[in-house]
Amino acid sequence: MAFERINQKDWYKVLGAKPSDSLAELKRKYQKLALLYHPDKQEADVPAGEVEERVQRFIEIDQAWKILGNEETKKEYDLQQREDNLTKEWPLHEQIYLEDMSWNEDEQLYTLSCRCGGNYSIFKSETKDVSLVCCDTCSLVIEILQ
Repeated sequence: MAFERINQKDWYKVLGAKPSDSLAELKRKYQKLALLYHPDKQEADVPAGEVEERVQRFIEIDQAWKILGNEETKKEYDLQQREDNLTKEWPLHEQIYLEDMSWNEDEQLYTLSCRCGGNYSIFKSETKDVSLVCCDTCSLVIEILQ
């Protein structure tokens, strides 16, 4: 499941949660908000405009749970958030193709030397999920092109 990155909502914020929260904690926060905003649980005297806002809020809460309540989609979302944060906060040194990196068969690891003397390293198992790699000694980042 690919997520829309442009103006993407922070699904943790929607649930009032943190990425470090356990699945049980996320579920508890979801259930509390879902009960609070569920259309069937609204008072009869709520103004029409507020009803619509509450329905939209419920839809957001439900969407957040669909992503964060599933281990696979949560992992993908977390990786994407980490990547987005890296591109905002870290200087992108260069873009490089995986095949241009050195391959270590024994360790199943791709490496590339950084200008600082450190290395960019990525395990073969991570290449499908990760496209940004930090140097192990400085703050530079490379983007892996597939």
